[in-house]
Amino acid sequence: MKARLNLTIDERLLISVKKFAQKNDTNVSELVEQFFKKILAPTPVKKTTIIDMVEKLEKPYISPDTDLKALYYKEQGRKHGL
Repeated sequence: MKARLNLTIDERLLISVKKFAQKNDTNVSELVEQFFKKILAPTPVKKTTIIDMVEKLEKPYISPDTDLKALYYKEQGRKHGL
């Protein structure tokens, strides 16, 4: 069932909207109805994956002078009490 709605908008805007509607083979009422449906439609919820979360993490800065192998062995020794 359709219901009547009165709108008050700028006259120049109404002229532009009527021209747009005519070019697109529709009318102002349909444009308004489509707009209302669009803004009231539920937005799809994007599921966050673990990859999305990892990509959002800050990238650590590692100096080019850092000896990663030595750092790894030092950390492993500390971890295992050596």
